[in-house]
Amino acid sequence: MPLLEAVNLKKSFGKTEVLKGISFSLDRGEVLAIIGSSGSGKTTLLRCLNFLELPDEGCITVGGQVLYDGADVSTLSDETIRQNRLHFGLVFQNFNLFPQYNALENVTLAPTLLKKGTQEEIDANARKLLDQVGLSDKLMNYPYQLSGGQQQRVAIARALALRPQVLCFDEPTSALDPELTGEVLRVIRGLKDRDTTMIVVTHEMDFARNVADKIIYMADGVIEEMGTPEEVFEHPQSNKTKMFLRGAQNDFS
Repeated sequence: MPLLEAVNLKKSFGKTEVLKGISFSLDRGEVLAIIGSSGSGKTTLLRCLNFLELPDEGCITVGGQVLYDGADVSTLSDETIRQNRLHFGLVFQNFNLFPQYNALENVTLAPTLLKKGTQEEIDANARKLLDQVGLSDKLMNYPYQLSGGQQQRVAIARALALRPQVLCFDEPTSALDPELTGEVLRVIRGLKDRDTTMIVVTHEMDFARNVADKIIYMADGVIEEMGTPEEVFEHPQSNKTKMFLRGAQNDFS
């Protein structure tokens, strides 16, 4: 049984259809990279999976538990939505750290509020996660004292602190220069080695090719192509995919 199943997800904003029926599945420990041009629906898909937006139609299942089945939004309580979000962790483009808290406090805040163990246990787990992302010497530093890459690594540790079943990244390197991009991508590669199930929306084609188990290319609110990195990058079937990859190659050549 797949860990995550999304079936026929649709989302519109007013008269604009952003997702037009997205379906895919993800096994435990797999890494899915979602690529595509701006406006293709990638971020909206992540936001729907994380219940920051609710799909208009479709079904989301995690670990055999149906989290969403196309129900009327009014029938879902705030508590149900909060519980559904806990299945997912989300790392944003721009870090979204709390500036008034240091690195350790940013990581411990949510588990503390949700009473996910004793304070001693929460602190110990946060220290372990910050060490895992290479920041054991920055525990007491505030966001303004950290580089962009370090802030993003704190954000990754924070997302992991609630032990989500699926960790999602929305263009995690788009706000970083090339040197800092490398350090964040190394952390994500390390998470794969620990069998972390991940969905990564990315414009880093080399990363998608070398780290992901499965690639989705989105265009105009639909999945235009889906397959292994070899299938999508070496043997694309769709003309839109071929044109996108040709453009991406030119951008970075």
